[in-house]
Amino acid sequence: MRLTSRGMFAGEFAAVAIIAGLALTPSPASATDDKTYVMKLSTATVNDVQHEWMKRFVAAVEKDSGGRIKGEIYPSSQLGSIPRQIEGTQFGSIQGWVGPPEFMVGIDQRYEAMTAPALFTSLAQHIRVTNDPAVSAMMLGLGANKGLLGVGLFSSGMNSVVSRKPIRHLAEFKGMKIRVLASPFQLEMIKRMDASPVAMSLGDVLPALQQGAIDGSLGNIAVFTPFHYQDTAKYIVEINQPYVTCIAVMNKKWFEALPADLQNVLREDATAASKGIVPFLHDFIDAQHKEWTGNGGELTSLPDGEQAALNASLASIGEDLSKPNPDLSQAIKLISESASRNK
Repeated sequence: MRLTSRGMFAGEFAAVAIIAGLALTPSPASATDDKTYVMKLSTATVNDVQHEWMKRFVAAVEKDSGGRIKGEIYPSSQLGSIPRQIEGTQFGSIQGWVGPPEFMVGIDQRYEAMTAPALFTSLAQHIRVTNDPAVSAMMLGLGANKGLLGVGLFSSGMNSVVSRKPIRHLAEFKGMKIRVLASPFQLEMIKRMDASPVAMSLGDVLPALQQGAIDGSLGNIAVFTPFHYQDTAKYIVEINQPYVTCIAVMNKKWFEALPADLQNVLREDATAASKGIVPFLHDFIDAQHKEWTGNGGELTSLPDGEQAALNASLASIGEDLSKPNPDLSQAIKLISESASRNK
């Protein structure tokens, strides 16, 4: 081999130079340290529990990531209808979506397991079940083979029916056209109330009420009040079924491309936001009740005996409709067992 002027073999010199060069080249991990990731989050509602969850989550993530993740929040269906928001999250144009998991039954039927009527008898019980590790692990794990990763699960209260005319007795539902989510459970629930269910995305509900295309809508007062439903349909009857669960899902490919430390930040902050939203939920429901009646709306409940009769008629829906689907049946069984443990 040829010697250099310092007595080093040329090959050895080249090797040392290469090693030195590698030592000065940033590793892939450190190269991403200063990169900023944009996280677009979308939901259909505004100024409610879902919107508040997103604000808390983004604030925590931006702080804990040292600004490496920048959150953008798009409430009130700014990025399209709920189906379009979910598709955007699946395919990556949106990084995350927050809403009722029933909207994703086309992806996996088990997403509707939490909405089986008469599973829960109180808001406290529903909150405990959403925080049950077995339940959250099952719900957040759905959709992984369709590009989705669940990161948060939390309660948004219980359902009521808002309507154009007063409903003070169970028999008065007969023949009414009631909007529901695209969930077989909710469709069957309204049928058992002798009414006609109409599956409809949230953005279409208020115009349909205004035009008289539907007589009422199953939903949450936390949605009805911010959207000023009382201007068109001022009557709410609180039937407290089913309870409203919210899920936060993210684009799986985007999430898994993040550095490991940022993945941990997202998971931990989503869990913290889901648990920390509970006091806000209670205060928010109370505030919505006061705002609804303060703005001229009427708020009522079914007589105790009729509410008990309604619950009894709905109690078998989850079991009846899940029989042909073993996976859904098992999911409902898991949630039902959690509900029994968390009364």
